[in-house]
Amino acid sequence: MVIKKFQAETEIDAIMQAKEELGKEAIVMNIKAVKPKGLQKFFRKARVEVTAAVDEENNYNTGEGMLNKMQELQKTLEEAKKREEEQRAKKQEEVLNSSKNIIKESEEADINSKGIENRLNNLQLMIERQMQIEDKEVAKTEKKKGAKKEESKADACIRLVKEQLLDNEVEEQYANAILEGIRGTLKRDTTIDNILASIYQKIVLKLGKTKIVEENQEKVKYIYFIGPTGVGKTTTIAKIASNLKIQKRIKVALITSDTYRIAAVEQLRTYANILGVPLKVIYSEKEMKKAKQEYKDYDIVLIDTAGRSHKNVEQTEDIEKLIKVVPEEERDVYLVLSATTKYKDLVKITETYGKVIKYNLIFTKLDETCCVGNILNIKMLTDATLSYLTSGQNVPGDIEKIDAQKIAKQLLGGQ
Repeated sequence: MVIKKFQAETEIDAIMQAKEELGKEAIVMNIKAVKPKGLQKFFRKARVEVTAAVDEENNYNTGEGMLNKMQELQKTLEEAKKREEEQRAKKQEEVLNSSKNIIKESEEADINSKGIENRLNNLQLMIERQMQIEDKEVAKTEKKKGAKKEESKADACIRLVKEQLLDNEVEEQYANAILEGIRGTLKRDTTIDNILASIYQKIVLKLGKTKIVEENQEKVKYIYFIGPTGVGKTTTIAKIASNLKIQKRIKVALITSDTYRIAAVEQLRTYANILGVPLKVIYSEKEMKKAKQEYKDYDIVLIDTAGRSHKNVEQTEDIEKLIKVVPEEERDVYLVLSATTKYKDLVKITETYGKVIKYNLIFTKLDETCCVGNILNIKMLTDATLSYLTSGQNVPGDIEKIDAQKIAKQLLGGQ
């Protein structure tokens, strides 16, 4: 399998380049816009980048087979890791600069800099400034006892945190549930540091532990992926399959029942060819039973299901039949949701699938939204276990295990 990227002003031009170089058998794996960086972004238009692949047997008679495929995948993985390291270094530098600015402003405001490392970035500084403003207004209008003044500070702090959570699209009922639980534990002399730390810890506990795809040492593990159309199930499966095969050296097989979309089958077939893993297309639970027998010597079998409308009860029942071919102790089910979906629609989707089967949660398209509130919302609504986040189309990159501490910081305005 040969994989190459082509850039042009339009999607059609980029695809034509791919077809000319790789041949008419080339398959488009990914399409994305590439924006110019630096000053060039003001003078140059965004270009379209197409990632295309072609089987070596069709156009490139190299005879290397699986070795070349694995080398190509390894190269892609190394590039993804390199980008991740660069992004991590950039974030660390931004955090360091942000911390320096906070320290400087705190000194100017005569705020004790002890415990600065425990602050949740700019949120605490904003609250402290607000407290100073409110203190001055209170002092001008009326005299209050110290205890009552401290209580007012705590209330104001909680109010500002609530505004931050709502701004991050956390539903008000869940924000209230978290903050009211904290309010009852506050003492008169509780500092802002301690209030924020308590809220942060409460959110982390609400998000809970995460679960990832792992093999069963005794039996084959069957992993089903369910969810609406267009949320990125197929690409997510390819990412997980790549990580299992390359990093963990696990014997993986693929099954797809998404026969409604030919493109989805071909996309998964392309990834299967690259990885050198088997792919079987099935149309019923009877064929699922046959596939189960064929794959009895594998460690993990990943199963792509067709995207179904949560409004269609009959379709969700078909998925239930397919899943229950495998005993409960031999399977895991992951509901794949887009972080860009409206909360009201997510409620209906999770309730519909919840009537069918117990599931874990994967959120996709984090790169297309600036808010992560729905992760907390759906976790508190369903109490389902969180699993992965994806933030792009790159395979095997752009996927990570959900980090409860990281999500809690983002919800509170941190990095």
